[in-house]
Amino acid sequence: MIIGVPTEVKDNEFRVGLTPGNVSGLVAQGHAVLIQRGAGQQIGLTDELYRSAGASLVESATEVYAKSQLVVKVKEPQPQECAMLREDQILFTYLHLAPDPLQTKALLSSGSSCIAYETVTSRAGTLPLLAPMSEVAGRMSIQAAASQMEKTHGGPGILLAGIPGVAAAKVVILGAGVVGRNALQMAVGIGADVCIIDKDLDRLRQIDAAYGNRVRTYYSDPLSIEREVCAADVVIGAVLLPGGAAPKLVSASMVAKMKPGAVVVDVAIDQGGCFETSRPTTHSDPSYLVDGVIHYCVANMPGAVARTSTFGLTNATYPFVEALANRGLVAALNHDVHLRNGLNVHRGQLASEPVASAQQLDFIPAVELLAA
Repeated sequence: MIIGVPTEVKDNEFRVGLTPGNVSGLVAQGHAVLIQRGAGQQIGLTDELYRSAGASLVESATEVYAKSQLVVKVKEPQPQECAMLREDQILFTYLHLAPDPLQTKALLSSGSSCIAYETVTSRAGTLPLLAPMSEVAGRMSIQAAASQMEKTHGGPGILLAGIPGVAAAKVVILGAGVVGRNALQMAVGIGADVCIIDKDLDRLRQIDAAYGNRVRTYYSDPLSIEREVCAADVVIGAVLLPGGAAPKLVSASMVAKMKPGAVVVDVAIDQGGCFETSRPTTHSDPSYLVDGVIHYCVANMPGAVARTSTFGLTNATYPFVEALANRGLVAALNHDVHLRNGLNVHRGQLASEPVASAQQLDFIPAVELLAA
């Protein structure tokens, strides 16, 4: 199979879909790999490293898309990339389609088969291709909040950890999944006053067992959320519904009651965000104010630590790339139900129920689409 890796084009996105090590593994199995020149240059993965691993270097994304049977990316394709997809092509990347009807329409129109990293599952019921970036984003959320709290960045001038005689900042984490637990680890390590809110009592018990009275745990209900959010210095939005739009747990009226200068970091922004006042931002313009509350809603947070993120992501995605290359689309998806769960779009048809529900569209289950 011919596998192509274009340079990412999203704002300040320096991750890359395959590492030189991945390339060498694919080439050893008889596949051809096309890498757009400079795709990994910004994170030390030079063209020479890819060439030495057996890749062919091409000048443009147009050439990558024109010649590849399987395109492996990191972020969702931008409009100009959607326009280059074709009917006999496989796209393997993050998609986050639920809050993005324009991208959904473009992918359906392309006729290509699009597999979303974020909906591939595992035997344990987890999301193995989302987890590495959730780990990164969760840890980065506390770094981002700490930076936004500084007066020089427009914040209230509060140190998350406090000092002897001065109270630490209050950090509220909505969601105890992978993002929430990684944010929790960083916040506790810094020395902040932390609470975490979730509906999963088993997760809350695990957190209590690990952290004891260093962390307050609350069962999620509207009153608990409002009480804690309105008293917080920092709120981390870390709620995920696999493949679907994130629930709006914090209303605009609730944001209006928050402390002036409080910081919201909405890690769920890829799926629409869990604050009613959230809208996607970029690394070059990361934050904005609503009712005096700072909103940090960067949709590709792990892109800021692109080298760590690239290796963390490709460690997880490579076995699936290998399966698609070795077996072909239909055989690979029929062989592995977990990879099949990642199929969102196939030859002009929507295969994802959560996306269909979010956008009020019809869908056909992947099993039926592949059988046809």
